[in-house]
Amino acid sequence: MESPHGAAVAAEDLGLEGPRGRVFRNVTFSAEPGALVAIEGPSGSGRTCLLLALTGRMRTTEGHARTGGLRLPRQAAAVRGITALGPVPGVSELDPAFTVAEHLNERALLQGRYGASLRTLLRPRAERRAAAGARIDRALEAAGLDLATLPKSGRTSVRDLERLEALRLSVALALIGEPRLLAVDDTDLKLSDAERDRAWALLRSVADSGTTVLAVCSEAPEGTLVVRTAPVTEEPTTDEETGDA
Repeated sequence: MESPHGAAVAAEDLGLEGPRGRVFRNVTFSAEPGALVAIEGPSGSGRTCLLLALTGRMRTTEGHARTGGLRLPRQAAAVRGITALGPVPGVSELDPAFTVAEHLNERALLQGRYGASLRTLLRPRAERRAAAGARIDRALEAAGLDLATLPKSGRTSVRDLERLEALRLSVALALIGEPRLLAVDDTDLKLSDAERDRAWALLRSVADSGTTVLAVCSEAPEGTLVVRTAPVTEEPTTDEETGDA
């Protein structure tokens, strides 16, 4: 049975061919709600495109997929409504000129205006402002981002954030909308071993709370469901990280 929060994800022989050739092919896997799924592969193997396809943001050309019980690509718009993107270069990047607080307040405002019910929109402004603040606080706690530890607290510019802090901010922004699935690209890019461990601990915590997590990486940690992409001359594989596929 589908979780009331996390979204199950499944694909069967999923593939994508674009104007310049095949991007990925033969992706088959199944993940339960609240799973932590690592999309592992070398750069250029279609990892990001697969991530975008499973969140309804890129149309595939082969096979079938479902996210939260919704068929892809037929119900892509509905899938976009229950999923959120963390950092994805060229798609959902942080603005380096913004402060942390500006990013958070803008996202909460947009969520309150476009993601809320009519009943919520009719509430007094003070009540809506308090609700937005509560959403931000919950998202920051889930992402493990303590504004007091930043150089200028919420007034810290994004350009001054460390890589792991920027990742936490991107995750917090995505979680403000309380999605059923969180998608993160380049999870382990430019991180030290210790930072990589903390990044995966963050994503595992989000998954443990019930939100399904899809995370693109170069090397998946133990205990994750691994979906491996490969150059189009090779076959992608899927396995639980308990042994080689």
